[in-house]
Amino acid sequence: MCGRFAVDRDLDELAAIYGATPVDQVHWEPSWNLKPTQSIPVILESAAGEAEVVRRAAIARWSLTPIWSKTLATRFSTFNARIESVTEKASFKSSVKSRRAIVPAAGYYEWTTKAGIKQPHYIHLPEGEPLALAGLYSWWADPAAAKDTDTRWHLTVTMLTCDAVQTIADVHDREPVPLPADLWDDWLNPQVEGDQEFLGEAVQASLPIAARLIHHQVAPLKGDGSHLIEPTRT
Repeated sequence: MCGRFAVDRDLDELAAIYGATPVDQVHWEPSWNLKPTQSIPVILESAAGEAEVVRRAAIARWSLTPIWSKTLATRFSTFNARIESVTEKASFKSSVKSRRAIVPAAGYYEWTTKAGIKQPHYIHLPEGEPLALAGLYSWWADPAAAKDTDTRWHLTVTMLTCDAVQTIADVHDREPVPLPADLWDDWLNPQVEGDQEFLGEAVQASLPIAARLIHHQVAPLKGDGSHLIEPTRT
């Protein structure tokens, strides 16, 4: 599970990293305390009316809503999805085929519990290296909105998780899937049809990055700002 994470770059900076075009008239400010159902930056590729597929840096709601849902909020939590079984889940399996995304992150948080007290840990790569986390997206149309309104369509996303590597297993047994740069093109390409084998290959490719993850304790997450990732004394 990954229920909180940090993004320390604005949309233009993220677009430059991933070779994407920022969506027009979208403002994004870095945040170090992102939660499910909040707006987060994502990288995706789609045609969206153009003759060619375009790579975009966009803003999405962190909790995937399948297109057939009657409401934006779903009955079950959909901000994470287990990559080992995601093709078996009705909410996610259609997105695996051609609606895959990257969720940019500086790092993420997990909690340990000792003597009944929950202690947050910040998990990240050394030297502030960015993480490209594997995700799936879906467009949800609000049935109550007029078809010609800009607010009818909602971009929603989930973050894929796998078994944690040894370096962070003492904090949590699951982790987001960090994609290497040489996999970004195939992962985002909607013309590359995804299946469980493809997902398994992504997990294997992520292992060298996951093995480099490090973590440290931080103070309870209150408010927002870069101070949230500063180490606390142990």
